[in-house]
Amino acid sequence: MRILTTFLLLAGVALSFQASAEQKKTLGSWDVHYIAVNTTFLTPEVAKAFGIVRSKNSTLVNISILDKRTKKAQSVEITGNARDLLGSQKQLEFKKVTEGEAIYYLATMSFEDQERYRFTIKMNQGNNNQTLKFEQKLYKE
Repeated sequence: MRILTTFLLLAGVALSFQASAEQKKTLGSWDVHYIAVNTTFLTPEVAKAFGIVRSKNSTLVNISILDKRTKKAQSVEITGNARDLLGSQKQLEFKKVTEGEAIYYLATMSFEDQERYRFTIKMNQGNNNQTLKFEQKLYKE
């Protein structure tokens, strides 16, 4: 299924106008790409294909991990949470999606308009344990 790849490419282009920097961090031997986007950006077909409910107050968190040397997708154990500025925490339940050689980790969560969240994503692969932290303000569409 190249549906998700196409969506993510389009979402990345659309969000490039909103983001001032690439949403990638190098953590140890990995390049970790991440995005949080409103689920209404998904077409109904893409949402259905991946079991995602489209809603104006739901965001999709997408994480992909590449070996920074070989650029190969990495299969990892992944957990995460998001905290609002008042400290309320939401646990993220990631679903692994494999498309050919690409691997994505997807999670959805609800939010209120213009809430700012601090995301903490933990990735483990054998002895390689990394934590991605990022902050993003979420908007209803």
